[in-house]
Amino acid sequence: MSLTREQKAVQIDEIVELTKECKSFVIVSYKGINVADDTVMRAKFRESGVTYRVLKNRLIKKALDQLGITGYDAALTDSTAVAFSMTDALAGPKVIAEMSKTVKVLEVKCGRMDGNYLDAAQVQALAQIPSKEVLVAKLLGLLLSPLTGLAVALNEVAKKNA
Repeated sequence: MSLTREQKAVQIDEIVELTKECKSFVIVSYKGINVADDTVMRAKFRESGVTYRVLKNRLIKKALDQLGITGYDAALTDSTAVAFSMTDALAGPKVIAEMSKTVKVLEVKCGRMDGNYLDAAQVQALAQIPSKEVLVAKLLGLLLSPLTGLAVALNEVAKKNA
């Protein structure tokens, strides 16, 4: 069923708003994904705060044109879906990387983060970055490591002298 002009305008406005509000987005090809895999993927996106939409290429292009975003025309072919990461910029790429291990037909076309175009390899690299909590824990571990070593050494000296 074809969309009316008003429905298309509403969808374009929705894409514009999602693009403005998101921390990052990833454009994927969903061609060949079965319903069960798609349902699992959508649930993981919801848990991660990612808005996932299957959209018409022409409407995505018009929305990006309205925002002055260029360079995505090559990715807007065939079956296209967009994962908008609303809270954590790495959430969308992480879910897609996780799902692409089991859903072989899921293909990353490109993405965008911090106003920069990302090719498929860059999106995959983003997915490998640990979460903010893990990075903070590692940093704290590195900062506390010398203090812990000093405390152990002082304790051993105190035991020896006692």
